[in-house]
Amino acid sequence: MSGSPRLWCARLTLADFRNHAALDLALDARPVCLYGPNGAGKTNILEALTQIAPGRGLRGAGLLDVAGGGAELGARRARAWVVSARFISDETEIHLGVGADSTPDGGVKRVARLNGGPANAGELARAVRMSWVVPAMDRLFAGGAGDRRRFLDRLVIGRASEHGAQSAAYERALRERQRLLGEGRADPAWLSGLEREMAAHGAAIAAARVETLLLLDAAIAARPEGAFPKAALALAGGLEARFLAGARSADVEEDFADMLEATRARDAAAGRALDGPHRSDLLVRHAAKGMEAAQCSTGEQKALLIGIALAHTRALADDPGAGPALMLLDEAGAHLDADRRAALYDELIAGAGQAWLTGTDRSLFEAFGARAQMFEVRDGAVRPAD
Repeated sequence: MSGSPRLWCARLTLADFRNHAALDLALDARPVCLYGPNGAGKTNILEALTQIAPGRGLRGAGLLDVAGGGAELGARRARAWVVSARFISDETEIHLGVGADSTPDGGVKRVARLNGGPANAGELARAVRMSWVVPAMDRLFAGGAGDRRRFLDRLVIGRASEHGAQSAAYERALRERQRLLGEGRADPAWLSGLEREMAAHGAAIAAARVETLLLLDAAIAARPEGAFPKAALALAGGLEARFLAGARSADVEEDFADMLEATRARDAAAGRALDGPHRSDLLVRHAAKGMEAAQCSTGEQKALLIGIALAHTRALADDPGAGPALMLLDEAGAHLDADRRAALYDELIAGAGQAWLTGTDRSLFEAFGARAQMFEVRDGAVRPAD
């Protein structure tokens, strides 16, 4: 892929978001580099962009947590915060807006708009796709399975926006089943209904993960050998293993429902369901070294992570059912030497989606030269670099 990106943000406007009381950035299609001291508000700008994506943004914050002045002040405002953006996608303009509004009962709700009309999370996800890497992911491979599972599911949502709704429905049924098991007096027919619901959503979740993994494998294989080592990916999970072995979705669903019924007493005693897609894990190895990612150096782990993210954006761009994605890299230069930074910037320039990067010093982005647009961020104010 080369030439101008097929997806880019032409304007970003923030109101009362974190430490940005008011921000209006006019942009061209080149990568966007934000530099400045820690705490200046660089990551807040990336977080604002990710409010447009499904979920709760790159920090997982609540609706009022991102309001200017914090949750307490945000709760007293009629409009807590607003993010508005104009994107160009294959020469078509897309206008997106998200924010938090108060409700008549004193609560708060998320509102979203697409091209002037109301929109749901799935519509936003299909309109503009995003992938991001943040410092909290630097030890992703050495941490718990839950972090890797959430990372994988975010990659899945990038190509299958309904995956988020499937996961939420599965979790609701899972919690209700466990509550009933804990009470010890549940109607077996009601339990069976919940387990059938879990099985349907669980099979869909596992199938989408497997489809995404196979697309990622193909994109990783197509990547050239270079600064970012290739990752060998695998899924640890009973339902995912069935799909990888070629099982039919109806059979996976039926067998999972039967297993849930057979393990009620065990799960009641354990206080949680011990099997299901909520227990799956993404396994990653450094392919060239044949080494588990968790055993690699910090720099190698960061390089593996970025390699996966780059492969993901390529897979999306090459998928007729998906499309190009913005790539957001917070503290992009952390744990990368000068050669790897230069190689990363070359790949981002060639990508189908615009890249957004942050760093503490402008010198970190020298390898871009004039190929990127630079902005200094300081105390919540943003200005173009000289």
